[in-house]
Amino acid sequence: MRGMTDTLTIGERVAWYRRRRGMTQEVLAGLVGRTADWLGKVENNRIPIDRLSVLTALAEALDLTVGDLIAEPSPLEWTADSGRMTVPALRAALVDYRQVMRVLNRAPETSGPELGDLQAQVTVVLDAYQQSRYGYVTSRLPSLLAVARSADRTNVGSDSRRARSLLAMTYQAAAMILTKLGDTDLAWMAADRGLTAAQDSENPVIIGSLFRSVTYSLLSNGRYTEAVRLTHDAADYLRPGLAKASPDFLSIFGTLFLAGAMAAARNQDRGTTRIFLAEADQTAQRLGRDGNHFWTAFGPTNVAIHRVSTAMELGDVQVAIDLGSRVNASPLPTERRIRHAIELARAYSTWNRGDEALAELLHAEREAPEQVRHHYISRRLVLGWVRQQRGKPSPQLTGLAQRLRVA
Repeated sequence: MRGMTDTLTIGERVAWYRRRRGMTQEVLAGLVGRTADWLGKVENNRIPIDRLSVLTALAEALDLTVGDLIAEPSPLEWTADSGRMTVPALRAALVDYRQVMRVLNRAPETSGPELGDLQAQVTVVLDAYQQSRYGYVTSRLPSLLAVARSADRTNVGSDSRRARSLLAMTYQAAAMILTKLGDTDLAWMAADRGLTAAQDSENPVIIGSLFRSVTYSLLSNGRYTEAVRLTHDAADYLRPGLAKASPDFLSIFGTLFLAGAMAAARNQDRGTTRIFLAEADQTAQRLGRDGNHFWTAFGPTNVAIHRVSTAMELGDVQVAIDLGSRVNASPLPTERRIRHAIELARAYSTWNRGDEALAELLHAEREAPEQVRHHYISRRLVLGWVRQQRGKPSPQLTGLAQRLRVA
């Protein structure tokens, strides 16, 4: 069915699926706590759906995934830097139970990989993720998982704990890239396995990092209440470590609250959103300045970026524009800068400042084409702009729509 609806707007796609389910507008609107008049305007592209929480409610009522409604690109459609389809290989690596279960993996191994080399490989992959090189990351992870598992099986004592830490971070890299590519169920599996490995590492920074990864996976799967609850529980677990916290620990602790704030905002919980953002801001002030400790890009600027994102989720568009236009994200890694640019484009578009929105998205695409191509917001925006044109779309918009494969 996905192929039949790829060129429809979100509103048109809602109508298409509603009719296939045999629902009237009154029934579907009632299931999501809205009026039939509101739903009619959505289906006729007269008003946009600018909150993920509303999309989630509609998807649940129609027995769909959010990806079905927003026509996320299938990971299988896109190729890595090498030109090969690589997500199937990563999926196979994650679901290979013979590799995961030690009791069944009895192949003799007299020596494993050198941990210094493994550390270097993990660093390369996480750096590439922050550079928005999604194809490269996806192509490297299957073999990296195999190496990390081998290290986990063959090291003992303190080396065993280090090997478990590296395995946990490899799983976290898999969870992050799979979330970006829209394979959220598989991302959840990777994050969950990573947290198990992290707990065995006895390293509070690694454990905190995987808490954050699981929180983002819950968030990406629409499990906002669980993500908020995990933020509370993980923060309580980590809080004693603040007394003598390193920059790595502070950064992990702060980004945990940023993930929780996004979950609370999508759950339309303003109070918890404010509390989590305040916790993150307090931690950022203690850290003192922007940094990228443990690949977090954490600091005052990242907190400001999340204030913009949560404002959009809560429907405070003018607040998002006022805050977002003042944020200087240039010191941050590519992934964070581009995510902010996409959010700002959404805010401009919602406020009927279409030229500024398109300019923002085109600039983001020039810097990180893979990230823009895969993000549901950019695809949704471009498709909406094309459909709203009364005449022929501009060459810039037409070219962008073709590159994002929404036209």
